[in-house]
Amino acid sequence: MKSKKELKREYKEREKVAGIFQVKNTVNGKVLLGSSLNLEGPLNSHKFMLSIGRHRNKMLQQEWNEYGPDKFVFEILDTVKVKDEPDFNLSDELTLLEQIWLEEFQPFGERGYNTSTNIRQA
Repeated sequence: MKSKKELKREYKEREKVAGIFQVKNTVNGKVLLGSSLNLEGPLNSHKFMLSIGRHRNKMLQQEWNEYGPDKFVFEILDTVKVKDEPDFNLSDELTLLEQIWLEEFQPFGERGYNTSTNIRQA
């Protein structure tokens, strides 16, 4: 069995995946589009906040309560392809992906839960 210290080190050394994700309501097709330099964190955070009824997006929380958790899917839509180039910038690449997906989904008003084009999360 591994020690707590070993597990912690392994966790920190795991490759972080940057990209775009969505929380999708399968009843009405509305989506919350998001992005992060570490996708695992925000997806877990959204699930947790919705499950305890404390999500900061009131409309998403309301529809989660109304339709139930089984009517929502949490998906990674795209990830940043890391390039081994001296001028590669992960944050800039993620910004490009954000623009592409925002343009495609337009997740505002009737189409989604986003209230701003700033979709990046820690």
